[in-house]
Amino acid sequence: MAKTSTESKQIWNSKNYTQLKVSLNPETVAAFKTACTANNVSMSSVISQFISQYCGTAIKKRAYSPDLSTRRQRRAAVRSITQMIDRIRTNEEQYRDNIPDNLQGSAAFDAAEHCISVLDEAIDLLETAY
Repeated sequence: MAKTSTESKQIWNSKNYTQLKVSLNPETVAAFKTACTANNVSMSSVISQFISQYCGTAIKKRAYSPDLSTRRQRRAAVRSITQMIDRIRTNEEQYRDNIPDNLQGSAAFDAAEHCISVLDEAIDLLETAY
């Protein structure tokens, strides 16, 4: 007996996906269905995207929570931040240096100069912190 396309799809889905049951009030479900229909997207794709984004955000939040209980760890964290700011400053300098001569003195050039100056000050302050 041949399988129908619906049966084949159900078998494939059961092997490749895990179902998630969500209980919501009827008004929320109706509004969600309406929004998905209006935007021509499936409800499952919206939920899948949201869950993926949430997981990425949660992992990032937990990934950068260094233990700062000792002075040594705090100094290391400040050094790391200082190095990051220095890399940003270097990139901003490269941006400024690549601005054509005829645009030097422009708003973009002045903004880059100001940014470099502020980043230099931040680095100086951080280096004197410890």
